[in-house]
Amino acid sequence: MKRHIPLLALLGFLFFFQNCSSQGSLDSKTVDTLVNSQDFTFYAQRANPMNYDVINVMNSIPNSASSNILQLNGNYTVVVKNNMLDVALPYFGRVFNPTYGTDNSFRFTTKNFTVNKSQSKKGNWVIRIKPDRNDQKNIDEITIEVYKNGRAFTSVRSTDRQPITYTGYISKNEETAKP
Repeated sequence: MKRHIPLLALLGFLFFFQNCSSQGSLDSKTVDTLVNSQDFTFYAQRANPMNYDVINVMNSIPNSASSNILQLNGNYTVVVKNNMLDVALPYFGRVFNPTYGTDNSFRFTTKNFTVNKSQSKKGNWVIRIKPDRNDQKNIDEITIEVYKNGRAFTSVRSTDRQPITYTGYISKNEETAKP
């Protein structure tokens, strides 16, 4: 019986990770349709701050994992529509020019932005979103790399903050009920 315990533990481990990898996956045709239509939502599941002060504070918390990944519990999104960009992402890191009395996360809605799309040889999409400088002075570029299964990696480059990245997935925009 003792010989079978490591084998059972290994099988349980493999089934657990197979189940985790299948969550939030789409087929490649659906991903291509969403990206080409420019009508999708990126849902952030994890934030990856680049600031070592934040990472050191995270590692000093008792019973924490020694990594620089923060699990996000909430509705943090980047909504891309043909005529609107709505960003609601948290920020962890150093702000060089803080605005006092306001939230220093990335929260804005704009209609003035440009989208450039390209596809790699492996079939991954790279979407570069540049808000208009007159509308959003602090955000330089939002880059979303969408993989064939719908998983996505997003980075935000700002003029007054250190960069930060997010991992998550994309899906179709939710329909809003008209009154």
